[in-house]
Amino acid sequence: MGIRTAEVLIEARGLTRRYGPTVAVKELDLTLRKGEIVGLLGPNGAGKSTTMKMLTGNLAPSAGEVTIKGISLRAEPKAAKSHIGYLPEQPPVYPELTVDEYLRFCANLHGVPGKQLGDALTSAKRDCGLADVGSRLVGNLSKGYQQRVGIAQAIIHRPSVVILDEPTVGLDPIQIREIRTLIAELGKAHTVILSSHILPEIQAVCDRVMIIARGTVVYNEPISATNNQSSVVCGFRRPPQAVHLADLEGVDGASPLGDGRFIVSALKNADPRDAIVAAAATNDWGLIELHAQQRTLEEIFVELTSTDVRAAA
Repeated sequence: MGIRTAEVLIEARGLTRRYGPTVAVKELDLTLRKGEIVGLLGPNGAGKSTTMKMLTGNLAPSAGEVTIKGISLRAEPKAAKSHIGYLPEQPPVYPELTVDEYLRFCANLHGVPGKQLGDALTSAKRDCGLADVGSRLVGNLSKGYQQRVGIAQAIIHRPSVVILDEPTVGLDPIQIREIRTLIAELGKAHTVILSSHILPEIQAVCDRVMIIARGTVVYNEPISATNNQSSVVCGFRRPPQAVHLADLEGVDGASPLGDGRFIVSALKNADPRDAIVAAAATNDWGLIELHAQQRTLEEIFVELTSTDVRAAA
């Protein structure tokens, strides 16, 4: 079964979070299907962690709705959360417990039946490379191994969706590589949302990338569309919705750049410019800009988030 037709496991519509007059996340839409590893990118303060907290039910949205396997997170939070595993940016570990003690505690919190507890513990430790450290105190482990323990607690109840917020922050290059390998393995049995601001991390393990800037999704494409694939930039006086561009011949996806401009990803060996010109003429969009270009994920990220970076500076 392909990703496009696979079961929808998590869906957010119009997700918004306000802190007084400040809008941290604005009308965010997200659909995550079974078998995907989705990378959530954005500069500091863009709304990534706020989005993660709302998707996991740790922060109530000001508006919008989240469903997990069709279950409303607002109406049935306990049932919906049973399908989620979550690793926040700071792993929720207890240094005074051994790895086995901590993971048993987490399994009980997730409602793992007593008869399945041993198998769940063994499986989570095996998947996270912790089989040999079960009797060690969490506080005596390296930061990399503490991250592994954090991931183990997120998957010990075998959730459908695993959400990881900055799982490699503060790790050395060897530890980062090990955690990336672990995430790729998790993607074979779970659906994963990975938040990061490290571009190589997203490119290494993700199937799709979403970029958040100023609290909104400004880019949402398969990772294949970002790896030096051809794209087209177009601008209109009376811009259509991105979905109308995405439906044109030769187009793989379209994302708004603001001010009536869009970045349109082309299908392999396709040039959608003729289709864009024809659609603009038919629908009176007022085409004022159209050019092809080759762009890397880094170039896309910088272009879409440069305003946020300057504001933070």
